[in-house]
Amino acid sequence: MPSRSGMTIGELSRRTGVKPTTIRFYESVGMMPQPPRSEGDRRLYEAEHLERLTFIKHGRELGFEMDAIRALLDLAVKPNTPCDTADRIAREHLAEVEAKLVRLGALRDELARMVASCATGKVATCRIIETLADHGRCAHAEH
Repeated sequence: MPSRSGMTIGELSRRTGVKPTTIRFYESVGMMPQPPRSEGDRRLYEAEHLERLTFIKHGRELGFEMDAIRALLDLAVKPNTPCDTADRIAREHLAEVEAKLVRLGALRDELARMVASCATGKVATCRIIETLADHGRCAHAEH
């Protein structure tokens, strides 16, 4: 018979800031282990669920994809394993973030250029409308 101790999904949600539907999703895709159930068939989460969900949430906040988080979770339970896989995953993600920053910089520059040239004109000669209609008018192709 399952223990009556443990957190409900609502308590786990409040403590982590992760919605119950997201917690159930993580369970359904195997990122969170299925918790034991109460006599009334309610999920009862323990400290290891809280730690794992916190890990997943932080990984998502840092922009890691689900597959990367899954791989990192697998490594986290093997503390004596060499760190090269975790390092590779983080380096690949860092490269993706740096590429996004380049694209965002180009996007910022283009939007600033559009806004600066269209502040007081008419729609017929609006740089924003013209640029959105024709990507060739953009100063950067990276966005």
